[in-house]
Amino acid sequence: MSEVGDRIKQVIDDEPVVLFMKGTPQFVMCGNSGRALEALRAQGAPVTTVDVLPDPSIRQELSELSGWPTIPQVFVGGELVGGADITQELAESGELKRILEEKLGPAYGDSAEERVVDVLSGATR
Repeated sequence: MSEVGDRIKQVIDDEPVVLFMKGTPQFVMCGNSGRALEALRAQGAPVTTVDVLPDPSIRQELSELSGWPTIPQVFVGGELVGGADITQELAESGELKRILEEKLGPAYGDSAEERVVDVLSGATR
């Protein structure tokens, strides 16, 4: 695995909720990424986002790691939940809240901050 792949894996393993998306929460570049982000926000999830657009290797390494070909990709507690449609459906049915509580504990929303990680540099903001 490359250095980018190692950083992607580290973010998935270390962060409670990760959204690999096109763009950032402040500048969403894809409707599906926006829908996944809004579904997570509506549940009060602490979301860490990774923009896959700066370098094609991010998307390639992520898809190899997850086995999921499309963006966005949502991970909770280190496990792939799915893309925009699945995340939105889970939110609407109440299942996403149950998954968040099961993986992160019932007080998961107490630390609902948004962070952005750059897997190329390792920087967090």
